[in-house]
Amino acid sequence: MSKNLVNLNVNPCKMCMPMGSVSAFYGIRKCMTILHGSQGCSTYIRRHMATHYNEPVDIASSSLTEEGTVFGGEHNLIKGLENMIELYNPEVIGVATTCLAETIGEDIPRILKRFYDSHPETNVKIIPVSSAGYSGTQYEGFFKALRAIVENVEMRPGKNNKINIITGMISPADTRYLKKLLEEMRVDYILLPDLSDNLDGQHAENYNRLPEGGTSIEEIEMMAGAKMTVELTAFVKDENSPAQYLYEAYGVPYVRCNLPVGLRDTDDFIAVLEGAGGKKTEEMKKQRGRYLDAMIDSHKYNGEGRAVIFGEPDFVLSVTRLCTENGIMPVVTATGAKSGAFVPMIEKDIKKVAGFQFVDSYKILDNTDFDNIEKNALELEANVMIGSSDGRRIEEKFNIPLVRCAFPVHDHVGGQRVRMLGYEGSLILLDRITNTLLGKKEHSFRNQLFKKYFKGNEEVQAPKLKADGLVPVKAGKLAATKAEIARKTETHPCFNGCGSQYARMHLPIAPKCNIQCNYCVRKFDCPNESRPGVTTEVLSPEEAARKYQMVKEKIPNLKVVGIAGPGDSLAEFEKTRRTLELIREADPEVTFCLSTNGLLLPLYADELVQLGVSHVTVTMNAVNATIGAKIYKHVDYMGNRYYGEVGAAILMANQMAGLKRLTALGVVCKVNIVMLKGINEFHIPIVVAKAKELGCEITNIMQMIPVKGSAFENMPLTSNKEITEMRKKCELSMKQMYHCRQCRADAIGTLDNDQSINFRGCTGGSCSTEEKKEKEKMEEKPILFAVSSKSGVLVDQHFGHATDFYIYEYKDNNIRFKERRSVSKYCDGSESCDGMGGGRKEGKIDAILETVKDCKGVLAMRIGEAPKQRLKENSIETYTTYDRIEDAVKQFAKKIQAQHLVNYGT
Repeated sequence: MSKNLVNLNVNPCKMCMPMGSVSAFYGIRKCMTILHGSQGCSTYIRRHMATHYNEPVDIASSSLTEEGTVFGGEHNLIKGLENMIELYNPEVIGVATTCLAETIGEDIPRILKRFYDSHPETNVKIIPVSSAGYSGTQYEGFFKALRAIVENVEMRPGKNNKINIITGMISPADTRYLKKLLEEMRVDYILLPDLSDNLDGQHAENYNRLPEGGTSIEEIEMMAGAKMTVELTAFVKDENSPAQYLYEAYGVPYVRCNLPVGLRDTDDFIAVLEGAGGKKTEEMKKQRGRYLDAMIDSHKYNGEGRAVIFGEPDFVLSVTRLCTENGIMPVVTATGAKSGAFVPMIEKDIKKVAGFQFVDSYKILDNTDFDNIEKNALELEANVMIGSSDGRRIEEKFNIPLVRCAFPVHDHVGGQRVRMLGYEGSLILLDRITNTLLGKKEHSFRNQLFKKYFKGNEEVQAPKLKADGLVPVKAGKLAATKAEIARKTETHPCFNGCGSQYARMHLPIAPKCNIQCNYCVRKFDCPNESRPGVTTEVLSPEEAARKYQMVKEKIPNLKVVGIAGPGDSLAEFEKTRRTLELIREADPEVTFCLSTNGLLLPLYADELVQLGVSHVTVTMNAVNATIGAKIYKHVDYMGNRYYGEVGAAILMANQMAGLKRLTALGVVCKVNIVMLKGINEFHIPIVVAKAKELGCEITNIMQMIPVKGSAFENMPLTSNKEITEMRKKCELSMKQMYHCRQCRADAIGTLDNDQSINFRGCTGGSCSTEEKKEKEKMEEKPILFAVSSKSGVLVDQHFGHATDFYIYEYKDNNIRFKERRSVSKYCDGSESCDGMGGGRKEGKIDAILETVKDCKGVLAMRIGEAPKQRLKENSIETYTTYDRIEDAVKQFAKKIQAQHLVNYGT
């Protein structure tokens, strides 16, 4: 690999420009194409076209060799033209250049003039088109060829009543539909190009070497006198636009439309034709109605679609609009072409459906490759891809089904008969996408349900995080022995009745809650309050594990780790699971305790036992739905919000089912009951009796703590005397807890001596006062990074090639793009520049240092030793990587923070 490598393209999402030019010339009657370049170019294009269209494809080549490359390929091209005319006798010849011809600077118009001068008897129309593969994609090559055709054909500017219809690279089947539509609307048209027959022919006894169908030269000559042009593309540049040329040269007015795909764009296209004198038919109205009916039929399935759409810009735009109008969320839209208009045009529709579906993240990529598409498809959990068969590798590797409806289709037959234009074509494509989504679900949902709910009948070995004393039991569950449970209960301060002997640590890792109690407000950042549901910080699982190890060193009698919010520990179960796994890995002896409202307890009870949770507390304030409806404002369950008695009934049913399951598995369960005056004070003995019936060990009747802003803010409090009386009354049937302190979600220490204030802001290592101040100082000010990036998405540029630095700031684990700062390119590309810091660059590095002086680090794909040393001398670290900018900034920001603390300690 070259040390000067700047950009990397893995599996391109595009094909070369000559591919598009050849395809366009195939829509001209009795036309042959010759590629001026090496033999391999024509072979590559023939192979692609023949396997997609399943038709014989003839493309000539001037077959440049080393001699032609050095001394010019004029002789080869003239000889090739002579042979073509002798063998094929075409009426039109398209001469398309390749990378090689353009690189050596071949003057094709001059060569063709010499050919005509030396062959005066030739009446073949020869049309040159500049189509270097490295200067664009097949999309640009297609329109450059069409532009060259209208520029080189001698026009007849006399006025006529025809309408020019110019299309992009659509399928022969869609071309036939377009012709039929125009004829039904009685539009007198000229179609450029016409691929309907040449690339999707009939079976015939004799093979015709020349394409018999297509747009004739005579028809093209009349385009200058047409009354208007309709150009079906959204992204073509003016210099490549046939419609723009006809307007500038002959005054033919034009309008650009999106491809008529989906309801809106088909309506718009037909409206344009009506405005030009076309007549809408009854059959068209019926087709529109059928498409509307299909949209209604499939909408309930399409809402689950998360699509990756890739291909040419016009194709991606049209399919995106079809998807969004049907409720399918395009999470990745991508093209290999470069277009400044691509992102804003695509985003208008995607942003709307993303808002409806509460989708926070999606990607719109231009000038991209399949490596980038794959990465984003996986990150955004796509479940369908729409494009060409070039996406089949992602399909095979990650089981994301692919709808093949764009060029090229190599691994299926029928690419030439793909339909997507008009109401009927949109219906066909919509059915294919919906059925693909249904097929994906049909083939995967049983496996998903099996993994999620079925526990099997075999013995399951304890996981690597197993605690001492855990033994495998039937039905896939893990339980502790009675002796083990008893030992853990003796050292659990909430269950053993002793508030001063053993310490516990609450980890605030789950801020979300799925119910709304009328005595609670979901504001947990309350450093000066001491009550359940408040904390000064929310930790990630990794931070919680680090903090546990640090606290364990400071408090030797720490025996219990509890998770009690500040929301509900099961509402964000992934965080709870990960936290328990990490701590179990570090300390197999620790006792795990968990507090929950119980709504999701039936779903996770078995897994909690497998994770080693031995003690669980459930807050159950009522077992009567009428009473519960007065306590709970709403319950969020399985994607729906329930109110009143319905919500209360769901909550209480799940609480009781979960407790029954846990006690059957040997877990020690405690029921907390908040005593609410005038609501449940006389109902509490019934709740205690039900808790006993379910196998619970102890109940804890608590006083309500009034919270400002809650519905019960002004409710009269129950006195300590009333609480004690209720506990004594219930103690006759079940053990009661008298030593509850109603702890915070970040409590640390014994019940009688909370030490959490000494550990606030510490998530690992030592935590002295000086270091805390230093850490707070660092967190107050964001860390800035300068990123060398060509794409603006990846760290994909050499430091020496940067003309702009993307400035990102990192603060509180969040990354934000701040601005772009321009600089003079450090490496000027001269011979004295070796890409590694050599050459004459006096003054350049000083200007760059001034530009990034407030940054802590510079991120680049590569950097030479000389600039690296100068940056280091100015206290700016350098990091080399090839990664997404956000991921790289986060990674290196954490390194800087960690290094800062280490340096401070030494």
